[in-house]
Amino acid sequence: MGNIAGRPGDERVTCKGSAELELGNIVPGEFTPVLAKHSKSFSLIDCISVGVDRMQRNFEPMRRQVEAWQRRELTDVTAKVVIYEAFVEGRLEAPKHLARTVHDLYFEPEYEEFRPRTIWSLSNAFTSAFKKLDPIPQFKATAKLGEFLEARFSQSF
Repeated sequence: MGNIAGRPGDERVTCKGSAELELGNIVPGEFTPVLAKHSKSFSLIDCISVGVDRMQRNFEPMRRQVEAWQRRELTDVTAKVVIYEAFVEGRLEAPKHLARTVHDLYFEPEYEEFRPRTIWSLSNAFTSAFKKLDPIPQFKATAKLGEFLEARFSQSF
C-alpha cells in the first residue's frame, strides 16, 4: 500500500508511486476532505469505517424508495408525459437525443424484471439510456434523475 500525504486544508492526496489527485475536481461539491492536524495521526481504517457507517445509515431509506417505486404503477400516458417533460420541456439536465432511447427501453425493456409499468421501470429506462453517454455526462444526468423523478412523482396525476 502506498503512503498517503497531504497538507492541512488541501484537497490533494498523493500515493507513493501514483499521480497526485485533486479530489475536489472529481465530483465538485461532493467531496468532503478528512481533516487531520498531523498526517501521522490519520487512520485510514477509521476513515473508511466512518464512510461505511454513513453509507449503511442511508441504505434503508433508499431500499424503501426502490420498493415503493416498484409498487407504483404508471399508465402509458403518464410515462410518455414524464419522458416529454424530461427531454422536450428540459426539466431534466440530460441530452435530448436520448428521449427515443428512454421511450424504447421503457415500452420494450431488455429485461423481464422491468416489464411492469412502474416508476422503477421508468427510472431503469433512463439510467440504461444514460449508459450511452461518456462517464462525466452520465454521472451528471444520473445524479439529476432521482431529484427529477422525486419531484415529478410527489405531484398528483
